[in-house]
Amino acid sequence: MPPLARRSLMLALAGIAVLAGGWWLTRPTPLAVTVHEITRGRVEASIANTRAGEIEACQRTKMSTIIGGRIETLTVREGDRVEAGQVLMRLWHGDLDARLAVSRAQLATATQRQRETCTLAANAEREAERQAQLVRRGFVSASVEERARADASARRAACDTLRTDAVTAQAQIEAIEAERQRTVLIAPFAGTVAKITGELGEYSTPSPPGVPTPPAIDLIDDSCLYVKAPMDEVDAPKIHPGQSVRVSLEALPGQSFEGRVKRIAPYITAVEKQARTVEVDIDFVHPEQAQGLLVGYSADVEIVLDARDDVLRLPASALREGNRVLVLGQDGMLVERTLKTGLANWDAVEVLEGLNAGDQVVTSLEREGVRAGVHAVADGSAP
Repeated sequence: MPPLARRSLMLALAGIAVLAGGWWLTRPTPLAVTVHEITRGRVEASIANTRAGEIEACQRTKMSTIIGGRIETLTVREGDRVEAGQVLMRLWHGDLDARLAVSRAQLATATQRQRETCTLAANAEREAERQAQLVRRGFVSASVEERARADASARRAACDTLRTDAVTAQAQIEAIEAERQRTVLIAPFAGTVAKITGELGEYSTPSPPGVPTPPAIDLIDDSCLYVKAPMDEVDAPKIHPGQSVRVSLEALPGQSFEGRVKRIAPYITAVEKQARTVEVDIDFVHPEQAQGLLVGYSADVEIVLDARDDVLRLPASALREGNRVLVLGQDGMLVERTLKTGLANWDAVEVLEGLNAGDQVVTSLEREGVRAGVHAVADGSAP
């Protein structure tokens, strides 16, 4: 090659190198994005509670005495376990005891007089029968028999009266004993004493209608627990007994309990005008796992409406308005695709059309500059 041609070629190559170096130094930096690879798996359609639910006891009673009075006996303390039928509290009832003693004495007297009078009546009836036999034989006049029968009839009437007096005295005793029961609180079921209002010697007041008064004893059966959760009214038609539920507790992060919908309230609760909900009761599928949970724990529930296995799964965070997603292509360009979706929840969406397994969709949509046509690179792969 002639020297002039060689020199021209070298100058041309140098120019190309300078231009390439300038382009390399001034080329746009690929945008770093977070991507998720599309895989197959399970997708569920579910709904969650609008406000925190809570753990409830299957049986809980806030007990108050029927009448007011001074607390004379308090056999339990807060936190004690009690059995069904155990006496928990008793008010002073000395006046009732005195009335009961009087009524029992009256019953004893009436019973004794009844026994005596009825014995005399039986004797008088036998005597009247003897006088009747004598009259038939002609030994005595008919007037003697009449007097004997009149005496027997009178004594029998007195016997019946005293028997009625005894029954009345027994009824009075039963009435006083029933009134005494109004001063006693007895556990209707086995459970734990949650709270006691009042101390020995203090006056316990019953709760009159319409006036909220603290109960004397709050008794909880914590052997049987369930979850009560408020669900948005628009979701109420989708909820049915028997649906599967996942229960999570704020006190036990990372732990989930399996549940079943037991009951949907037949009315809407309006805590506020903007918060109209329906109460849903949820049983634990494995009650033994709920042992030890505290009544009142705040709980969140997720009711599974439907589920499908082995379908393409898309993170819900990658889906844009109009069922659109950004896909990172093999050439490093972001491409927008419109999808046809199926089941969905807050976590994942079923993809029916528009994506294939292995596609990389962008989940960092909030980053500045993320749009179709931008050169991008997955986080961790940027130069």
